[in-house]
Amino acid sequence: MAEETTVAAEEKTAVEVPEKFAKLVAEIETMSVLDLSELVSILEDKFGVSAAAPMMMAAGGAAAGGADAPEEKSAFDVELSAVGESKINVIKAVRSITGLGLKEAKDMVDGAPMVIKEAVPTAEAEEMKKQIEDAGGAVTLK
Repeated sequence: MAEETTVAAEEKTAVEVPEKFAKLVAEIETMSVLDLSELVSILEDKFGVSAAAPMMMAAGGAAAGGADAPEEKSAFDVELSAVGESKINVIKAVRSITGLGLKEAKDMVDGAPMVIKEAVPTAEAEEMKKQIEDAGGAVTLK
């Protein structure tokens, strides 16, 4: 506990608070975490902003290399990445998903990693992933 206090004191000396905010900062320092959380929530509601938004925008801009952030994908390619120990169950799951015959489904499973369905809507892709994982295989959504 003494170490935390020391670290906090060191951090306080590293930040120079402008005179016009000194009283406000001093008041905030005495608040409990719950009070601070409530204050942030009230300020977000009052001004219609989010305390997390600037950080997300800064991180998104840095990650994208200055380009626009990529849109969230609405369709995925379902790739069987590993068969696991229960190959027969995985073949059955692939047959069920793709509607292929036994030989074609077996060839897909034997050829893993392999895309078994392309441009599948998100909900359907998640359901396919769940079916194959329940059968013992591993799936990657691309």
